[in-house]
Amino acid sequence: MAEIVSAELKDPRIRTEFVDANGLRFEVDKCGEGDKLALCLHGFPEHSFSWRYQLPMLADLGYQAWAPNLRGYGNTSRPEGVAAYAIEYLMEDVAQLIDASGCSEVTLLAHDWGAVIAWYFAMRKVRPLKHLIICNVPHPQGMSNELGWAQLKKSWYVFFFQVPGLPEKLFSRGEGKGIGDVMRNSAVDKSRFPDEVGEVYRRNAIQPGAMQAMVNYYRALVRGGGAKRQKDLGFPVIDTPTLMVWGEDDVALTKETTYGTEDYVSDLTIRYLPRVSHWVQQEQPEVVNAMIEAFLTGEPVPELRWEAKLESP
Repeated sequence: MAEIVSAELKDPRIRTEFVDANGLRFEVDKCGEGDKLALCLHGFPEHSFSWRYQLPMLADLGYQAWAPNLRGYGNTSRPEGVAAYAIEYLMEDVAQLIDASGCSEVTLLAHDWGAVIAWYFAMRKVRPLKHLIICNVPHPQGMSNELGWAQLKKSWYVFFFQVPGLPEKLFSRGEGKGIGDVMRNSAVDKSRFPDEVGEVYRRNAIQPGAMQAMVNYYRALVRGGGAKRQKDLGFPVIDTPTLMVWGEDDVALTKETTYGTEDYVSDLTIRYLPRVSHWVQQEQPEVVNAMIEAFLTGEPVPELRWEAKLESP
């Protein structure tokens, strides 16, 4: 079994265990104990490691915090074929991980592709949620509403990923160096993504079959019809209290895709982070953690004040 994250890169309180759910074996980073689950879903081309700054904070708040590697990632099971990555299977993975935790209360935190899953999971009410926290992915209807030329230019990679075999081949060149560099290259504060962090994502992606599995998420949603099936079901208003944290310097998504989210979420708080990239919870974990903690404890969620919080890059 490949070791992807060395022990010195994460808080010693974080332990890695395996959980059986939905017919798969999930590699899960865990921190804390208790009857309240905080389930953190990573995105592309990430790994549970992307929640390394949040798990201890959530544990300190009394949560049993879990960050699973989603199907196909890390040392989690890697089923073959595009159909195995249908959005319905991904939602059921989350549901059965929740069931496996045995917890009576659930908060779902999600970034990028994890947030795609989380939006649908919340609107379909697959399991009851106490809170929903979304990082840098718009509500599906909000995305559809703003799919103009500016967003289409940013979304070029989604269409590229539909080509059989080519994305895997290109991303795998140089032992996956491009995957290792993608976060640092697109970040504002590049100091948050030193070589050893990029190496985690590179090692994750070059495991046998991993790159294909990661790209199959996009194929199943577009070519496999997952987005259309969900659209045909409609977009009922989400009544779960929701915090949306958005890094404004996102290379893949425009800020405009977040406009009107309040039409689809009845209890919504949005906080925009200027001069912060798509990798928001990794790039500015102190700021994001303060927002999450306030939201979960019922305090006013702070705004980002660059002059007070951060130095200009």
